Amino acid sequence: MSPALFPQHVIAKKRDGGALTREEIESFVRGATDGSWADYQLSAMLMAIFLRGLTAAETVDYTRAMMHSGRVADLSGVKRPKADKHSTGGVGDNISLHLAPMVAACGVAVPMISGRGLGHTGGTLDKLESIPGFSVNLPLAGYQAQLERIGLCLIGQTAELAPADKKLYALRDVTGTVECIPLICGSILSKKLAEGTDVLVGDVKYGRGAFMKDQAKARELASALVAVAAAMGTPMRAVLTAMEEPLGRAVGNALEVAESIACLRGEGPADTMAVTFALGEQMLLLAKVAQTAAEARAQLEAVIADGGALRKFREMVAAQGGDARVVDEPGRLPQAKMQVPLAAPRAGFVEDVDALGVALAALRLGAGRAKAEDRIDPAVGVNGLVKIGERIATGAPLCVIHANDEQALAEAAVLLAKAITVGDVPGVAPRLIGEIIG
Repeated sequence: MSPALFPQHVIAKKRDGGALTREEIESFVRGATDGSWADYQLSAMLMAIFLRGLTAAETVDYTRAMMHSGRVADLSGVKRPKADKHSTGGVGDNISLHLAPMVAACGVAVPMISGRGLGHTGGTLDKLESIPGFSVNLPLAGYQAQLERIGLCLIGQTAELAPADKKLYALRDVTGTVECIPLICGSILSKKLAEGTDVLVGDVKYGRGAFMKDQAKARELASALVAVAAAMGTPMRAVLTAMEEPLGRAVGNALEVAESIACLRGEGPADTMAVTFALGEQMLLLAKVAQTAAEARAQLEAVIADGGALRKFREMVAAQGGDARVVDEPGRLPQAKMQVPLAAPRAGFVEDVDALGVALAALRLGAGRAKAEDRIDPAVGVNGLVKIGERIATGAPLCVIHANDEQALAEAAVLLAKAITVGDVPGVAPRLIGEIIG
């Protein structure tokens, strides 16, 4: 190894504000993969990057090195255009579950590698695993074969894809270096581009229930993602969406799956479907199977109306070992022992539904993880949530709490009572869908 590539020299260069060469960045990422850099050296480097940043060129080199730290899926056998979507995470954000089969039913293959929930935000993999028997752990060969066969596959990150990210994300989580845009870009795009997609759409959320609280910071992240993806040859667009109140009316794994099935039947909540169509339109436009947003919207509405999207979802569930009967009988999904309405304390209008407050209540019930090793209860959460601006009568349900533990139920009820405000004047929710970048 050249003396210039010794970990301490690379760390010191970034600590002092220097721009790293591609070789130095590759040394760092390789060190995370093969163990040639110690954890304390990797952590020091992450903090140096967090404090000093990366240039646009460094961010591209970092993302490329992360992407090639493992295998890159070969989807040349998939003859359809390939499009994926990534969300930065929110509350009640079950969009992937129904958007992916909708887009696949329109003739676009959807190779989607998703994550688990951590903290207050939910994870697509946890939601899918609430379907009895559903496996998110397909090997890369099985993932590729399923995409060729049915044009749709939703799995977790395999050991073969971007292994450096798994190591570095774990260190970022415990060293206070998560909120760094170049590191976020590298983490998101290394996995998404290694999965073999042709085009990518980002749902970049901001607000109380998002990791990015500030809209300007979300815009900065969206712009960086689009620029880095373009530099690596993958067209990308990002849609900014508000996450002040939960999406839809359900928060909790099996409850959100049931709501996604309702979406595929044309019975989904208006706000959930608005975000679904906004993202789906961009996926079809980038994949070049639609020429205008209106044409893309018509295609998406058609596959709901004719049942094609629901059939595609059923096909995916069966292909991945799940009980496909849940599509027609959502009652087969895990059910909580207690289902208790939370009564409105007075008549009036819903002034506010704090997404973070609702998420913390669901977390207390066991629907999420405070720590990576925590076990999730797929049955618990809340549904029937009121929306900002709705009229409510005294004693009418603000939501229904699904719980398997009486103490957790009591504590969640207190948190929900604080999160949902009823007053004399209807609240006004912020504009849900903002600008499109890219």
